[in-house]
Amino acid sequence: MPLNLQDETAAESTAAERIPLLSRRFLTEKFFPWVTKGGLALLDFGLYSGSNFLLGILLARWMSPTQYGAYALVFSIFILVTFLYQALLLEPLSVFSGTTYSKNLRGYLKSNFWLHWGVSAVICVMMAVIAISAKIWWHSPVAALAFAGMTAATPFILIHALGRRSFYLKLSPGPAAFGSSFYCLLVISGSFLIYKLGRLSAFTAFLVMGFAALIGGIIMFFQLQAKLEPATAPMRLRETWNKHWSYGKWALGTCIVGWIPTYVYIPVVSKFSGLAVAAELRALMNLGGPVLQTYAALSMLFLPFAARVQGSEGRAGSNALTRKLTGLFVGGALAYWMVLIPLRRPIFGLLYAGKYMNASSLLPLFAAETIIWSAALGPAIVLRAMEYPRSLFFANGAASIVALVFGIPATRYYGLHGVIWSMVLSNVLYVAVAFVLLERKLSAVDAPGGKLSVPQRAEAAF
Repeated sequence: MPLNLQDETAAESTAAERIPLLSRRFLTEKFFPWVTKGGLALLDFGLYSGSNFLLGILLARWMSPTQYGAYALVFSIFILVTFLYQALLLEPLSVFSGTTYSKNLRGYLKSNFWLHWGVSAVICVMMAVIAISAKIWWHSPVAALAFAGMTAATPFILIHALGRRSFYLKLSPGPAAFGSSFYCLLVISGSFLIYKLGRLSAFTAFLVMGFAALIGGIIMFFQLQAKLEPATAPMRLRETWNKHWSYGKWALGTCIVGWIPTYVYIPVVSKFSGLAVAAELRALMNLGGPVLQTYAALSMLFLPFAARVQGSEGRAGSNALTRKLTGLFVGGALAYWMVLIPLRRPIFGLLYAGKYMNASSLLPLFAAETIIWSAALGPAIVLRAMEYPRSLFFANGAASIVALVFGIPATRYYGLHGVIWSMVLSNVLYVAVAFVLLERKLSAVDAPGGKLSVPQRAEAAF
């Protein structure tokens, strides 16, 4: 008996010693690395998107409502362009870099670099046509010049986005944050200089963004050259394009219908109420920018991780991750708006120098729209990681129908009130459909008999 008691005491002592050891291993191997990477990702997006956010605030202060309305109109179209670019290049890059091309990242990124210039050329031609149309048929020289500025800046802004995304393939956002710091510095200082010279307009604002992105892109190019391992095989451009198109064609449609429920209202309200009212809508949307950009940063970090969770843990892991992501995003949005809403009038006065005060009363309703949208990010990330962007097309398509059928008449007759209510209703439907589709996909993948093969997965898709 004494010997057994001694053995039990020794075992308890050993177990007690293991607990701190396991805790230290968890902190050093999982917790601290993810906190560090998450912090760097937030810093990267804080520098890049934060500078664009600050630029929007400064332009609202420095420009007339008509000029700022033109900037808001063109920037809403630019958002659509970036969505399309993300669908065809950035999102497939995040998925395939961790699977098909994980052993040949340098070769894969080189083919994406050349693919970028082909896609950018098509986009620039389209934007140039729109600029000419705005001048000749719409009789809006201000909008035409703004579109011309965006046409010149777009290839460089997009190559900067490609460089930043490349560092996230190995979950190393630090160099991306370094490159974004130059973008932030050049955008803010360049805009201030042009303002002091009396040359600030929507046209010159886009040129400043393009120049800053070019410098940041060059810096990241040299960083990538130093960090990437040698290519194991040459990549054919046609192979990369076919792979991206196979994945991205549904993501492309998803981006278009995803753009409609939020950004279609700026062109619509510009048509019905003028560029000055579009400027008021943009002033409201600026305040949601920190939430949206923070979540975009976290989504970039979580997408490759979600792909690995789905591949290794199946339905149980994906369900758990969806719940955690949804709670994280909704909780963050609630905390953000609980601080801003009580201070909305002094904030509008401070940020916009007394302009757009009438729009401040709509901030609580706009906040509700943002919180509802945040609830859809969890299932959206998991569906993308499962290579089911087609499902998100249907979710966004349902929201777009509400925006077009209900939102356009509401905007015409009720102005900004109609816009915000339409956005709320669209996002309620989007969240509901996204969760339903995720449940269906997880049920198909986790059906009896094990995970679906690639052909079976294709048959299970809508």
